[in-house]
Amino acid sequence: MTKAELRKKYMQKRETLSQDEVSLLSDRVFDQFFQYFDLFENQKVHCFLSISSKNEIKTNNFIENLFKRKIRVFVPKIVNDQLISIEINVETNFIKNRWRISEPESNKDSGEKDFDFVITPLLYCDNQGNRVGYGKGFYDSLFGNINPNSKKIGVNFFAPNEEIDDVWEGDIPLDYLVTPTAVLSFDGARSKSTK
Repeated sequence: MTKAELRKKYMQKRETLSQDEVSLLSDRVFDQFFQYFDLFENQKVHCFLSISSKNEIKTNNFIENLFKRKIRVFVPKIVNDQLISIEINVETNFIKNRWRISEPESNKDSGEKDFDFVITPLLYCDNQGNRVGYGKGFYDSLFGNINPNSKKIGVNFFAPNEEIDDVWEGDIPLDYLVTPTAVLSFDGARSKSTK
């Protein structure tokens, strides 16, 4: 299927989930994450802020958990049509933007490029790590500008079971995909399923 077809299909699949299902599955995704990856104090994690109206995986509990572990957290914000990375903490002020999406009040780009983990929103990911997002290209741009050793980790409610027909050479694949039941590695390491 093409990216456009997969985008439509998985947006519809996500829309069928209740808020209780979204919360439960989100918690399972991040339980998988914490079981699989070693995290320690002062690591740097870039993580998106969920858009609840799109039934995205809920990241608020995950971010709170990172704060408790004394891990530095950065979130994306679109400023002048560019994705910047803003460092947040428990005292950060958030506001609703014109789309009613919560984001940091500050527009100060951290300039950080050396993330340990980049938690990436998506609609679909195939079994090669190729990602279907919303089609704006913000994360492709981010991936091209950060340290290539940063682990790019997609999170999704759904496992990969379809090919993407129109992957192009400029697409930067994910290193891992975390679902409610498994962590899949695309870098040649063994995948770990906890079904």
